[in-house]
Amino acid sequence: MANLPMFLTVPMAVFIIGGEQPAHWDWQLTEPLDLTVRVSLLITDMDAVTPEQIAQLQSRDTQPVCYISVGTREDYRDDAADFPAHVVGKPLGDWPDEVYVDIRSPEVTTIMKARIDRCAAMGFVGVEPDNIDLFENENGFGITKADSLAYTSALADYAHSKGLTIAQKNAPELIPDLVDKMDFLLLEQCFEYDFCEETQPYLDAGKDVLVVEYTEAGLDWDATCTQAKDFGFHLLMKDRDISAGGKACAD
Repeated sequence: MANLPMFLTVPMAVFIIGGEQPAHWDWQLTEPLDLTVRVSLLITDMDAVTPEQIAQLQSRDTQPVCYISVGTREDYRDDAADFPAHVVGKPLGDWPDEVYVDIRSPEVTTIMKARIDRCAAMGFVGVEPDNIDLFENENGFGITKADSLAYTSALADYAHSKGLTIAQKNAPELIPDLVDKMDFLLLEQCFEYDFCEETQPYLDAGKDVLVVEYTEAGLDWDATCTQAKDFGFHLLMKDRDISAGGKACAD
């Protein structure tokens, strides 16, 4: 199994991502991207970058992590036509070009393993699997928490077999069951919605907890940064388009 080193090596500070001081991680899924940022870890979309760019990141000691949605079909992906009709469920909220998929289906697992294979072939060192929390939403299949747990665990085993680390993305209800399986945790909006305490199993295990809050929520940045330091989180403040820029609160 690959291992992510702990990111933090500098004193507590607030850094502007892309500024002269290095932040510890960044999350860029949509254009404009800035692949020159000085960070220890960068999560980005596999369709937004090339293998050459991934190699350049690694040459600068930036660990590239591959974003994939494992709970939805995205109409704009090259593999969208690979999903048979019987695995396609309800639309995903505010994202009209995404629909939930039946994660109990072997066809879906095969497609997601192919995505993980592609991440590995491109030179990524880890995977951020999105939408593992579809059991919390109207997905069209009656997917249960147990279904999501089994599916996510299987993908984690597969990622590890390819030498990749893998994050738990959101789904705090799954933390007690996944903390020993996953390598780090990425949560959105735990300060905004007051559930940051649920991360404790990852902290107790000595695993990194990455937290993102959104500027649109209007949180007091200084206070939130102080709270993040107290928890031991690696906190970013980003716009909802999740592109280049933002603030990093570094322990």
